[in-house]
Amino acid sequence: MSGLPRPAGRPAIGDPRPHEAAAAHVTGRALYTDDVALRTHGVLHAHPVQAPHAHARVTRLDPAPALQVPGVVRVLTAADVPGVNDAGIKHDEPLFPTEVMFHGHAVAWVLGETLEAARLGASAVEVDYTPLPAILTLDEAIAAESFQGARPRLERGDVDAGFAASAHVLEGSFEMAGQEHFYLETHASLARVDDDGQVFIDASTQHPSETQEIVAHVLGLASHQVTVQCLRMGGAFGGKEMQPHGLAAVAALGAVLTGRPVRLRLTRAQDMTMSGKRHGFAATWRVGLDAEGRLQALEATLTSDGGWSLDLSEPVLSRAMCHVDNAYWIPHVRVDGRIARTHKTSQTAFRGFGGPQGMLVIEDILGRAAAALGIDAAELRRRNLYGEEQTTPYGQTVHDVGRLHRAWEQVLTSASYDERRAAITAHNAAHPHRKRGLAITPVKFGISFNFTAFNQAGALVHVYKDGSVLINHGGTEMGQGLHTKMLQVAATALGLPIERVRLAPTRTDKVPNTSATAASSGADLNGAAIRDACEQVLARLGPVADRLRAETGQEPAWEELVRAAYLSRIQLWAAGYYRTPGLSWDMVAMRGNPFKYFAYGVAAAEVEVDGFTGAYEVRRVDIVHDVGASLSPQIDIGQVEGGFTQGLGWLTLEDLRWDTGDGPGRGRLATNGASTYKLPSLSEMPAELNVALLGPDPEPSRTQAAVYGSKAVGEPPVMLAFSVREALRDAIGAFAATGGTGGSGAPGCGPVVELASPATPEAVWWAIEAARAGAGEGETDDETSTSEVSGTSGVA
Repeated sequence: MSGLPRPAGRPAIGDPRPHEAAAAHVTGRALYTDDVALRTHGVLHAHPVQAPHAHARVTRLDPAPALQVPGVVRVLTAADVPGVNDAGIKHDEPLFPTEVMFHGHAVAWVLGETLEAARLGASAVEVDYTPLPAILTLDEAIAAESFQGARPRLERGDVDAGFAASAHVLEGSFEMAGQEHFYLETHASLARVDDDGQVFIDASTQHPSETQEIVAHVLGLASHQVTVQCLRMGGAFGGKEMQPHGLAAVAALGAVLTGRPVRLRLTRAQDMTMSGKRHGFAATWRVGLDAEGRLQALEATLTSDGGWSLDLSEPVLSRAMCHVDNAYWIPHVRVDGRIARTHKTSQTAFRGFGGPQGMLVIEDILGRAAAALGIDAAELRRRNLYGEEQTTPYGQTVHDVGRLHRAWEQVLTSASYDERRAAITAHNAAHPHRKRGLAITPVKFGISFNFTAFNQAGALVHVYKDGSVLINHGGTEMGQGLHTKMLQVAATALGLPIERVRLAPTRTDKVPNTSATAASSGADLNGAAIRDACEQVLARLGPVADRLRAETGQEPAWEELVRAAYLSRIQLWAAGYYRTPGLSWDMVAMRGNPFKYFAYGVAAAEVEVDGFTGAYEVRRVDIVHDVGASLSPQIDIGQVEGGFTQGLGWLTLEDLRWDTGDGPGRGRLATNGASTYKLPSLSEMPAELNVALLGPDPEPSRTQAAVYGSKAVGEPPVMLAFSVREALRDAIGAFAATGGTGGSGAPGCGPVVELASPATPEAVWWAIEAARAGAGEGETDDETSTSEVSGTSGVA
């Protein structure tokens, strides 16, 4: 636990409480969208008709044979859409396409009395295709100049002058893979229509208001005729911010046309085949450093794999570019961004939203530069950390950076970093076939939506006559503990025991026009809105309390106060609202103050690598993470642990593979289930994982934070896993033919190690082979994650 004291008079904030629905989760009492569907009388089941091509034109679609299958009720096609046949916010995603854009693209949907009837009906639909050329890899897209969306540039200073003044110039390129969300609950929707034509949808969605908007758009209805509810989600990680909309629209269309409830739930294979993932990126770069290893200039091009449509690729790219500095001051910067259009699923939001990809670029650069310059990697990173009041490449001042330095020093101390570095050097000298590595890396992550308008939230607080309180807010619960924190905020604001407060499910007819629960801002935005509503109620109760004190000479009990206010006809409910102050962002110039504040973190990781196989284990990880004054320490520590583990999976294990051959399976996702897609499990967790929350500042009033001095926790911990990747690089360097820790003789550095992402055991083994040969260039048989870098030292 963080050890933060519970503020005087605040009964809930800072308490290490369990998740508010933990007991319901583990006992099976918690209802999810598909649980509601299976309890619904007369429900129809939807099944997709999926195309067996990565790119093709639909020349004929005949649903008649499906209607002969027993139990099939209807086949949904483009001809059935009463509104607009599009489910994308950029209007580039036909709900029923005539041009197939990825392998598994749904061209029609079958409704059946049972799921099996719908499945058999889908296989009976006759579809003719004319195959078209398919672009699958970033290399193919770049060669064909297949791009989409904006091509932004982020620039600060004089890059050419920065390089001219640099003592060392390095250049290279590498590619990082995407990542499957693999939430436990796959995409699910249940649509019903009442006697007045009102469409009601239960959906597993992070963005109910946008689901509402897209469904209304497809059905040709106004938004007030569509209500979307999200009970809870069994995980989302960004994958349910945009992707649920079209699926909910299919269910709603079926309900409107048949008059019956329609259930749509994807199987795991369908979910992985049809839904978007974390964007893979390719990066080319050139960096200049002075004689002491301080960054002087960075020039880079980031190319993201957007898949077949834009989805959120533009803001993901924007955030990647804004985070290419991570926690390091770079005086002169020029970064260009572009989005490749490939014939794969439309890649989408994923925890970190481009930030991890951008930050990986500079961490990879520094990992190589340490070896090339013969400087200890930890020392090189420390020298380049931001100082007070320095500005980012887009012009925002980095406030509270002292918290980053505090976290850095705390990790060095708590992890016994220097002592373990010496022990690892001794171990590596004595063990030719098993080497250990140690690395420390920082995190600086901006908190707020890139799109300024999304930085607003609403809440509805009802106080009933008996003194009990009901809260509605616009955030969604996906297991991250948002509702727990909101209960604590409301109880704190009202001065009540938390048991007197209850949360209602998120619904668009209670709090309208909500933003997605994303960008790590759920607690910041919704918590501030709830606090605002509570304070409105308290302001109305103030005069009533004064009157009761004057009459009785005693402090009135809450229930007595509420009852007296009701009898005096005082309004006991309030609509709260919050918009984040001080934000500005010019998305064309890539300048402004897009973030309210920065969250910081530092991690040190130790690994051991087998030189015969490339297999490795993570021996120990020490983390200090900045969440400000924690709203709920137990929830926050869980988020840090979970985020770190998800980052570990992305960087070292999870290897998406598409069939890139020229055969009939071209474009098929080969890793479409748990049997072929490697996820982190208990065996991949560190043998020792130490997580601490950074304590409050001596002058907390100076801290740039959010509700009750807290900071966001959802996304920043993902990037703590960079420490593991860099520890692997350190261990690989120790296999160099020169022995010890490498050719430079400096602790924590060795030969320049090229390391693929993900750094699977196979990729690690190839990198070891290169280190042994002294070549400094790794090879891998995975062309989607090969590191194709040539690093050079000296003045270019």
